[in-house]
Amino acid sequence: MSFNDFGAVTAWGEPEQQPGDIVKDAIRKEKILKEIAAAQGDLQALVARVHSVQSDVDKLTSENSTLQMYIDNLTMQMAKRK
Repeated sequence: MSFNDFGAVTAWGEPEQQPGDIVKDAIRKEKILKEIAAAQGDLQALVARVHSVQSDVDKLTSENSTLQMYIDNLTMQMAKRK
């Protein structure tokens, strides 16, 4: 009994890989890599947009705070006049 090709045995029910399967696998892997690269590009664009919107939100929050202080001061001045 020889154990020379012990590691070369395929698993139960696993088909032997044909030469054409290697090409199909390579094409499938290439397609998946292109999809991943496209998804990464989309993600980078979304992250840039999130940063842009966050900057706008911070600016508007600051402006709202300034306006609130102005309104509070006007309210106090009007209350003092009465």
